[in-house]
Amino acid sequence: MKFILALVLGLLLGGAGAYFLFVGAPRAHLPKGEPVRAPDAGGPPPGTAVVELDEQFFNTLLSYIFKDLGNPSLPPQGGGGCQNRVVIEPNSGDVRTAVVLRDNQVSVPLAFSGTYNLMNCQNLRGTAEAGIDFRFSPEEQTLYGQLNVVGVNVEGMSPLLGGVVTAFVQGAINQRVNPIVLMRGQQLTLNVPVQATGGTLHAQARDVRSEVKDGKLRLYVTYDFKGTKGAQ
Repeated sequence: MKFILALVLGLLLGGAGAYFLFVGAPRAHLPKGEPVRAPDAGGPPPGTAVVELDEQFFNTLLSYIFKDLGNPSLPPQGGGGCQNRVVIEPNSGDVRTAVVLRDNQVSVPLAFSGTYNLMNCQNLRGTAEAGIDFRFSPEEQTLYGQLNVVGVNVEGMSPLLGGVVTAFVQGAINQRVNPIVLMRGQQLTLNVPVQATGGTLHAQARDVRSEVKDGKLRLYVTYDFKGTKGAQ
């Protein structure tokens, strides 16, 4: 029994040591802004605009990224030899990289490939399951997305390396992608010249709420308004 416990402990510590040796300690990315909450039951307050997006919009966007920009690579492609890298693929087997709006959640199934250098070059292929949480920073006038990988399946990987490689894939996506800037600055603020008054009406986003309903993501953006004379 002592031998078995020592062997298991050695594998765990060895795997963790190898991970930090070859990948490095995870970089801490503190989430920006405050979590976006659900809309109030009584309805949105006055001065609220509603932005509605469906799965088709997100998945069309993804298709053009793959088509026109190429497969996203974490870290970006470059250098030579076998590098620790995760590449997001359009699909792998029955899994397609997409955005799914269901059960009041934004889910992101991901297909990936890549390479991992541990004693020798390991070719990776598999799938991951992630979710997106939203955060809003009024000071920066920025809506952020926080991608959280909650599960990884690596095809044909040895059980001795599975835990290390899974941690690497999860860290590569979580640590290098976040935070995702979804809307910022001019996409949120409003400046409307009113020529008949010789002034401009300004609007800054004060609060953002979100909900997933009927297969659509709805963002409720509440504004503070202020008029300025002579600032057209």
